[in-house]
Amino acid sequence: MGLSDKGLGGTMLLTAAVVFTYYTTWAILLPFFDTSSAIHTYFPAREWAIRLPLFILVVGLSGIGLFVGSTIMKEKRKAARGTRLRTA
Repeated sequence: MGLSDKGLGGTMLLTAAVVFTYYTTWAILLPFFDTSSAIHTYFPAREWAIRLPLFILVVGLSGIGLFVGSTIMKEKRKAARGTRLRTA
């Protein structure tokens, strides 16, 4: 059995809260800890705090662009097919 809508929503909210807390600690709070602190072992290098979201943004925007482009192309083909059928 799958999760109910309420369970799925709760899981998504919990995941978002955990990711937000982890990223905020990594990108904003980590510089205030001494480099010899054990907390640094739980996080990748700080340069990835910029690279990873940038990569996700580029992939996401590319996916949206591909979806919109393919939708526009399908609609143009559909309209051209309709025009050909009416003139024939």
